[in-house]
Amino acid sequence: MKILMVLTSHDQLGNTGRKTGFWLEELAAPYYVFKDFGAEITLASPKGGRPPLDPKSNEADSRTDLTLRFEADAAAEAQLDKTVRLDSVRQEDFDTLFYPGGHGPMWDLAEDPNSVKLIESFFAAGKHVAIVCHSPAALRHVKTPDGKPLVQGREVTGFTNGEEEAVGLTKVVPFLVEDEMLKLGAIFSKKANWAPHVVSDGLLITGQNPHSSGPAAEALLAALKGKSLAKAS
Repeated sequence: MKILMVLTSHDQLGNTGRKTGFWLEELAAPYYVFKDFGAEITLASPKGGRPPLDPKSNEADSRTDLTLRFEADAAAEAQLDKTVRLDSVRQEDFDTLFYPGGHGPMWDLAEDPNSVKLIESFFAAGKHVAIVCHSPAALRHVKTPDGKPLVQGREVTGFTNGEEEAVGLTKVVPFLVEDEMLKLGAIFSKKANWAPHVVSDGLLITGQNPHSSGPAAEALLAALKGKSLAKAS
């Protein structure tokens, strides 16, 4: 099984002068769900090379056993150093697509035409896509073949207005994930701040926050296993 994981290349937190990027738990937790299953993982980002890590995601209260495992994993770190450029990857080469979050995607992946085309091509090929936390922002310009927003009428989740308020960035981010999904006609569900929450609707799997990233990866694997069993029968 070949899995493509797409990370942000954006490192500026609006005009605050602070750094942002991808959220470490949202890479590490799914990475090991996939790796321990035996999947082949490719990491990509808009600019290629080492993507920026949100420094807050590596502070003591955000570390987990899996983030520590990732940092101690020389092969994983070497892969992270050399993410491939997003414009060089093709849907045909992968079985599925996973977007970790962090605030970075709100600026680059939300507007990246290569990302939009990539997601649309996975859906057109009938392949599952899983997106967590802030990365549902990357769905804002994704359309169905008839030109409607992909999320219109679909059940989704993502980083909530309440969670954004709790981290004090409501006025910093270019838009709010929850508001944007609702504006596009999605059916948005959520649990309490920081509670794990994963929603599956057809080929789309979304997770609410960092703690939902591992469960979203598990839901994706379960969907892929179900698909291969259906093919076999």
